Amino acid sequence: AVASTALNILAVGGMLAMAAHTYGYGLGSALARTTSRVPMGVVMNPQAPSFMRHAASTGTLVSPKTASASIKSPISRNLAANAAPLVGSSAPDFKATAVFDQEFVDTQLSSYIGKKYVLLFFYPLDFTFVCPTEITAFSDRYDEFKELDCEVLGVSVDSQFTHLAWLQTPRAEGGLGDLQYPLVSDLKKEISEAYGVLTDEGIALRGLFLIDKEGVVQHSTINNLAFGRNVDEALRVLQATRYVQANPDEVCPAGWKPGDTTMKPDPKGSKEYFSKVFE
Repeated sequence: AVASTALNILAVGGMLAMAAHTYGYGLGSALARTTSRVPMGVVMNPQAPSFMRHAASTGTLVSPKTASASIKSPISRNLAANAAPLVGSSAPDFKATAVFDQEFVDTQLSSYIGKKYVLLFFYPLDFTFVCPTEITAFSDRYDEFKELDCEVLGVSVDSQFTHLAWLQTPRAEGGLGDLQYPLVSDLKKEISEAYGVLTDEGIALRGLFLIDKEGVVQHSTINNLAFGRNVDEALRVLQATRYVQANPDEVCPAGWKPGDTTMKPDPKGSKEYFSKVFE
């Protein structure tokens, strides 16, 4: 009787495992394979059961609440892969081909360590609309960054050949003309992914990272695709970073600019600042 009971338990367990495989993981992976061939712009019916939509997008079955959260996030892959913030950590190194002065050049981030700050910014694509306004704005102010020992690097997922063609297009026609800093090609999308700005559509969000001379990320911002960044603010943050690194016993309050009052990061020192500013 005991042997018979054990055999029955094993049989039921096997049936449950087969059912889970057939209607669970198998369903998820099948849906994922199906939707991977759906053209861009085609989405699943939002009225479909949440577990079906999640299985289609991930190949796994989880609770509807978790599924809904996953589907609504356009960069969930990057949020999972980059759970720890880059600020305060070493910047991911890379070596890539860039275009500078109408030539293809090799660029490696670590080559700037001990020599210069680096303002590394990502943009979605060449031959687009907001992008040239940002790229040329940084180029027109390049000398101000240079005076602060800072190199500027622009990055997108385009090839170096597309970069070159865009550089050879006049600004009046939506091109870039000559730039004072390199444009890096991230055709394999490895750099964008390492910095957590790669979307599921395969382009980079407008990420900006200020990296100090030790190779540590001191500041980052990430804009969505539809609006550009402010060169004045990038310069201000660079100035503030340099100041606090040169004066480690001081901190810069909101909106600080060179010449403004700083504060001591302790109860007594901060009160001295507040008494002056809010008297």
